[in-house]
Amino acid sequence: MYEHDSNIVDQERFKQARAELGDSFVRILSYYREDGAKVIDEIERAARARNATSLVRPAHTLKGDSLMVGAEALGLVAEEIEKAARLSVEHHDFPDHMLPKVRGLRDLFARTIAFFEQEMAERAPVVPMVAPRRPGGFGRKVVAR
Repeated sequence: MYEHDSNIVDQERFKQARAELGDSFVRILSYYREDGAKVIDEIERAARARNATSLVRPAHTLKGDSLMVGAEALGLVAEEIEKAARLSVEHHDFPDHMLPKVRGLRDLFARTIAFFEQEMAERAPVVPMVAPRRPGGFGRKVVAR
């Protein structure tokens, strides 16, 4: 589907989210990692149970969360699954044609998270080396006279 991992993230949206969220961005990405894994579990469970209704909410959640942080490929796949599930609910059937996409979610999610981690590591601030302190206290030593 996506040959190069650099194509799975919308770089501009990623940068925009990072700028908008500031210091909170790292925390938001950790929530995304945690919550994303949970909703993918829910999507896989719903697919195994062939329950279109149970596919809708987690696919919708994954779509919104992914697009917010720039994980465009994952967001678009989740959107396809959500739309197909909603249509299947109306038709009282199951979107079998979405099963290959459901099976590919976990790998795409892992690749997306790896990409985010690499991006964050490359842009992490460099902490300067600090010379070790000499033993002593604050100020000057008071000498008794």
